Amino acid sequence: MKNSKSPPALRVDLGHASLAGPRPRNEDYCAGVTPEGTELENKGILVAVADGVGGHANGREASEYCVRSLLADYYATPDTWSVAQALDKVIVALNRWLHAHSRRARETAGMATTLSALVLRGRRYVIAHVGDTRIYRLRPGPAAGELALLTGDHVWEHPELKNVLSRAVGLDAGLTVDYADGELAVNDVFLLASDGVWGTLGDARLAKLLESNDRADDIATRIANAATDAGAQDNATALVLRVLELPADGLRDTLARVKALPLPPRLKPGQVLDELEITELLHESRVTLLYRVRAVASGQDFVLKTLQPTADAADVAALAHEEWLARRVASADFPQVVSWPPRDHLYYLMSWHEGATLARHLEQGRRFTPVEAADLTARALKGLGALHRLAIVHRDIKPENLHLGADGRLRLLDLGVAASDGQDAAETFNEINNPGTPSYMAPELFAGTGAATAANEASDLYAVGVTLYHLLTRKYPYGEIEPFQNPRFGDPMPPTRYRPDIPDWLESVMLKAVARDPAHRFETAEEFLLALERGAQRPLRVARRTPLLLRDPQLGLKLLAAASLVLNLLLVFLLFVR
Repeated sequence: MKNSKSPPALRVDLGHASLAGPRPRNEDYCAGVTPEGTELENKGILVAVADGVGGHANGREASEYCVRSLLADYYATPDTWSVAQALDKVIVALNRWLHAHSRRARETAGMATTLSALVLRGRRYVIAHVGDTRIYRLRPGPAAGELALLTGDHVWEHPELKNVLSRAVGLDAGLTVDYADGELAVNDVFLLASDGVWGTLGDARLAKLLESNDRADDIATRIANAATDAGAQDNATALVLRVLELPADGLRDTLARVKALPLPPRLKPGQVLDELEITELLHESRVTLLYRVRAVASGQDFVLKTLQPTADAADVAALAHEEWLARRVASADFPQVVSWPPRDHLYYLMSWHEGATLARHLEQGRRFTPVEAADLTARALKGLGALHRLAIVHRDIKPENLHLGADGRLRLLDLGVAASDGQDAAETFNEINNPGTPSYMAPELFAGTGAATAANEASDLYAVGVTLYHLLTRKYPYGEIEPFQNPRFGDPMPPTRYRPDIPDWLESVMLKAVARDPAHRFETAEEFLLALERGAQRPLRVARRTPLLLRDPQLGLKLLAAASLVLNLLLVFLLFVR
């Protein structure tokens, strides 16, 4: 009998209170978002407190705008971004807007606000902080009653300036945000407070008030009232959050769920697994297996990706990571992950599309025209651009991973070695395959060319350039590169040497795309795409050969040394002749 109990999720008790105190207007603002389901898993719970800069008519507007915009825009960022990356993108944009707005008119001059934000996701928390609002944590256990201050005040360290902010959102054109993170524990109590609270009550009294087992709303109200009763000269705002339950360990819970599933045996056509009939084995590698399967009930075809029966824990983690990424790429330029409730084994399903990879077309003898190759490349760039906007790097673009469907759509395949900034634990996982195919890897990725760099968007674009080159010439710009080889890169071979029918403008695009120096290549997929769309109307100007001095930076010194030697010999000769 199956266990129907759902896995534990992150649950909190949240409450807040904000009082004007002796001030005529409350310039503090606080709020929080407690989503459910996949949004809770991917983005977490976000709470924030802001205190509008005092003495300015728009302090309240600044604090409210900042908190409201942060809570809305954070949840609109890609799920593949890390928490800190998403917060920073939003807060920096808010700072630019507030700073620009404050300079438009005299009545908005100086419009700024402090901001302290807390995100709880999975079993960790992340803090973003600017100004002198504060975030505290009271943790149960041996250190119960000991209040930990998690933020630092951004005020000038001078007796006469101790209440003057050195940093605030909207204060300056540039903004540096403090970030911190840590592990969560059940019954952790967080307090986000304005200076009217912490500056009046002090840490000892705050700790005493937070020790209560009452509802978070009641505790927050009690703290705000205590601050005003104690003579607070400013607005008093307290937001209290208690952690009630934590989710299971793992990669957005995905890894925890996947690890509990058994690996399927090696399957043959005709066998049935979880109400899926195996129709054929599509691909097999050292670690992975790819099957075409058919739903027994509906007759619909899918692609099933699983692991070899000998896979280890690192391979399982990598497959879970791949599924997590694939689920978040909601684009028609990629196969879509299919939810399958009968799943009782370790695999994931993708949509099936009739057609063949570009590599298969080449194997069958297809000769792509320059127009066809440029069109396919443009479509690949559109898909890759969507991937890069999600902060995902594919790392293995090549004809084998570009599928031309019977419906005419080009789809990017295989995120098995893709990397994402938003996957905190991904770097600890061993990859299923070698990240990249040598002949399509950018020169800077090879240790033999100097200090090898990690694959990024630029190296993806280089691989697209090599793919275009190979579709037209069946060759590689620097020759074929074997695994474990440390190649030397000179100038790329002009593709017209193999295909004289390639127009000059397209050759220029290709040479720019596969330039040895990353600085000479396209910076974004959109820039590459624009060059293809402009075509012969606005051709690029690209040097066909690297100048000698650039190929050998020490050549000038060598020539100078040689000239100096010749001159010295000539002087010696003249000396003896006299």
